[in-house]
Amino acid sequence: MNWFGIRCVQCQRKLAIPSHHLCSNCYRAIRRFHYCARCGAALSAFALHCGNCLRQPPHWDQLIITGHYSEPLSNLIHRFKFQRQYWLDHALARLMLLAIYDARRHYGLLTRPEVIIPVPLHHLRQWQRGYNQAALIANVLAKKLCIPVDHQFIQRQKSTKTQRGLSAKDRRNNLKNAFQINAKNDRTYHSIALIDDVITTGSTLNEIALLVKKAGVVHIQVWGIAKT
Repeated sequence: MNWFGIRCVQCQRKLAIPSHHLCSNCYRAIRRFHYCARCGAALSAFALHCGNCLRQPPHWDQLIITGHYSEPLSNLIHRFKFQRQYWLDHALARLMLLAIYDARRHYGLLTRPEVIIPVPLHHLRQWQRGYNQAALIANVLAKKLCIPVDHQFIQRQKSTKTQRGLSAKDRRNNLKNAFQINAKNDRTYHSIALIDDVITTGSTLNEIALLVKKAGVVHIQVWGIAKT
């Protein structure tokens, strides 16, 4: 464990600025690409949205990612998610923060979300893992951006099987009725940011976005650490 935060969390080189968490070499090694501002699909340099999103956009309005799910980003996420290296939340949150600032420069003024909402885990999955990785990152971002985080607004009421390897249709069926708005919730939001660690097809986030739109949310951003 990098107890004192003085070494790169990836390669263990000494850091000139400990709060950066990653050395400049590892930071530059993250694979970045020009992507659709709606779904994250790779695009040519001058396009803003892909053909799929022009025809049938997802239920959210904008997506921001830090990079492609490949080394070294995939290694950091895997350690954070499956090896209980939960202290990597600050390193991953900083990457997300830089991506948000970059998106503001690239796309102009973004709607500032009222609240950050992490994608919830089913209570059994969270008990097995010990924590919700998206929630840990959301907590760090909330402090950095001075935006509150709401862990209770959305609940995962169904334990779904992994989405890996499923067709688009099977993914939708797998997620049907998996989430609900907390019945005890008395809050209403106009603009939110949903955050998850890895975005593949976006099926989970699309299901949640549709749910919160029905609950009155108008503007939805999606923040993801990596896109496969």
